Amino acid sequence: MGYQALQLDREGHVATIRLDRPSIMNALNRQLTSEFHDALDEVGAEFPDIRVVIITGNGPEFCSGADLSQANRASSEGMPPLSQNGRKRRIQELAPHIREIPQATIAAVNGVAAGGGLSVALACDIRVAAEEARFTAIFVKRSIVPDTASSYTLSVVAGQAVASEMSLTGRIYDSEWAMSRGLVSRVVSFDNLMNEVNDMATEIASNPPLAVREAKRLMYVHSPDLHHVIAHEDEAAARITGTEDQKEAMRAFQEKRLPHYVGR
Repeated sequence: MGYQALQLDREGHVATIRLDRPSIMNALNRQLTSEFHDALDEVGAEFPDIRVVIITGNGPEFCSGADLSQANRASSEGMPPLSQNGRKRRIQELAPHIREIPQATIAAVNGVAAGGGLSVALACDIRVAAEEARFTAIFVKRSIVPDTASSYTLSVVAGQAVASEMSLTGRIYDSEWAMSRGLVSRVVSFDNLMNEVNDMATEIASNPPLAVREAKRLMYVHSPDLHHVIAHEDEAAARITGTEDQKEAMRAFQEKRLPHYVGR
């Protein structure tokens, strides 16, 4: 399958998905979101030949979340077409999709992971960060709620207190802070990030693939269905959408002259 907004590479038993919109921090527009789902379908069907999937961004950043320059141009932006199996293929559904593929997943967080970009990293089984990486649950700054299942995954990964701090302040945190709070399992130099992650992926891929698949499943056996989490997030978002609270937050957000693509 040909891709325009991402790159899908394979080496041995490891596949790497590289989000490829570096000029706008790999922001998730409709095309990239659709291709991301397609790539997950493609590699998911290649198990056990493909045993580990690495997710990263091209350029200096990981993913800044939803591309807000498109989100306001079409009312259907948040609801791309349904997939053939009837499931939604929005940004939000990337989290359960990453969890549902049989392969182990590693997020190589090379730079900013903001909003939905943070949520994508949180959906992966393992996160390794470059020293330059930055993490933010920036949703609240625009008077929107955490989404892409991060209202649950952030709390599970880092604990409720850390999740609440990140979600209620919208602050940006560096890689050292993220490491100390358990958001990532290790921090390495930017130049060594992919070598480190590829070594880890190769080690995992050398293990019996069925055992790895079942071990991944066991890590989440007591977790709720992330589609149910997203349904609650959607309900919360609906209670805010279009309110004066949100309009004022958007005005304040824009006055700070933050890039339009730093959002979900």
